Amino acid sequence: MGIRSFLSKPLASWVVKKQSNWMQEGKQVQRHCMDQLVHQGKTTQFGRDHHLAEVDSYEDFKAAVPVRDYEQIKAYIEAIKNGEKDVLWPGVPLYFCKTSGTTSGVKYIPITKDSLPNHIEGARDALLNYIYQTGNSAFLNGKLIFLSGSPELDMTGAIPTGRLSGIVNHHVPAYLRSNQLPRYETNCMEDWEAKVDRIIDETLDENMTLISGIPPWVQMYFDKIQERTQKPIMEVFPQFSLFVYGGVNFEPYRKKLWESIGKKVDSIELYPASEGFFAFQDQPSDPGLLLLLNSGIFYEFIPADEFYKDNPTRLSIDQVSLDTNYAVIINSNAGLWGYSLGDTVKFVSTKPFKILVTGRIKHFISAFGEHVIGEEVEKAMQATLEQYPETAIVEFTVAPQVTPPEGLPLHQWFVEFASPPHNLSAFEKDLNLHLQKLNSYYDDLISGNILRSLRIITLQPDAFRNYMKEQGKLGGQNKVPRLSNDRNIAQGLETFQIHSS
Repeated sequence: MGIRSFLSKPLASWVVKKQSNWMQEGKQVQRHCMDQLVHQGKTTQFGRDHHLAEVDSYEDFKAAVPVRDYEQIKAYIEAIKNGEKDVLWPGVPLYFCKTSGTTSGVKYIPITKDSLPNHIEGARDALLNYIYQTGNSAFLNGKLIFLSGSPELDMTGAIPTGRLSGIVNHHVPAYLRSNQLPRYETNCMEDWEAKVDRIIDETLDENMTLISGIPPWVQMYFDKIQERTQKPIMEVFPQFSLFVYGGVNFEPYRKKLWESIGKKVDSIELYPASEGFFAFQDQPSDPGLLLLLNSGIFYEFIPADEFYKDNPTRLSIDQVSLDTNYAVIINSNAGLWGYSLGDTVKFVSTKPFKILVTGRIKHFISAFGEHVIGEEVEKAMQATLEQYPETAIVEFTVAPQVTPPEGLPLHQWFVEFASPPHNLSAFEKDLNLHLQKLNSYYDDLISGNILRSLRIITLQPDAFRNYMKEQGKLGGQNKVPRLSNDRNIAQGLETFQIHSS
């Protein structure tokens, strides 16, 4: 047993014991978190503007702090960029995390001295929980790879600025640096395809034991290895035993990924974002993600179907219900107050509090009042794939077609198959039936002849990869939205359509 493997087990026991102290006390832990945030934030510009000194209860807090998106806090961010102190949080941020917004352009999310441990310790504790639950720590003795964006940082005024993965890369614990790949210089490459080729050069002859990244980009890494070696990944990396991922629902990618590897390996799901590290899978057998309640973030939840109302219900952790879709609102020691994260989750347990990420609040189709959400299209696809075991997909996205050349309006599913179904028409029909079962509004529209059944648009190999390349978003943390209420993505993908003869 290597020294890292040996030392990780007592550390894992300590972390899990500490974790168990707050897991069952969610209400009290979150109330204390709110009080601490208010106490530290009341002397800031935001705190003075919103009278945080007068907040004594959660009801006071809701009255004082409105729900906002990035555009509505942008003036505070600009003040920080211009060198002002004590704006959203005492002092100035350690970093700006630079991320792309769909409506705001580039967003600059602050990371402070107080919030940085949330990002670092969340990922660490996910691995230590896995070690504690399984006893497997041998992967720490091999080589570890984190497929991510460049760690190079620019300056915004006096504040270092970069992608989250790049910032976190500067804080990888010293005991892991010596077995971390790729090399720093390789990680700094901006051309994603060239970068993956260089990563393969560096990893092909190494003892890779842990691989981490967003599933579609890990699949690209695997595809390129197989093109080069003509071998399954398990023969190239026989000690590979742990896959760590986040950012997208894994289920649509699972079958092809396992086929590429040649066996199933253990996996851990993470829920990180530029705004914070929110949850991780603490038990391999349980898909629920443990919500981190003791990490400097006070959570609020708005029922997703109320989000766009003028006065939606805002709930604290002790007021949520199981199996309800909620929009996530965070207040954090990064200086984010009433911040709408844009994600939707549902609780699958309240003792302890565990969630599943179900989609994005802005990613839906409701061109006809059906309000189909990401969770529903992914469940429909997964159920259909189970009926057609010969089928595997690379990627898919869904868009409405309001004015087709002929016939009734419909939903179009743009699908890149790794291996297509033997009978596409039957697959299409069953996919439609599954979506009808999952969404009663969609079912009513189909039954009432307002919509016709969905149509699958089959795409050429590498269609999504080439589309993302055209958009300048190939690799890193970028991903194609699962569905949208307009035709922007659909129009970009139509050029990759396979036309039947």
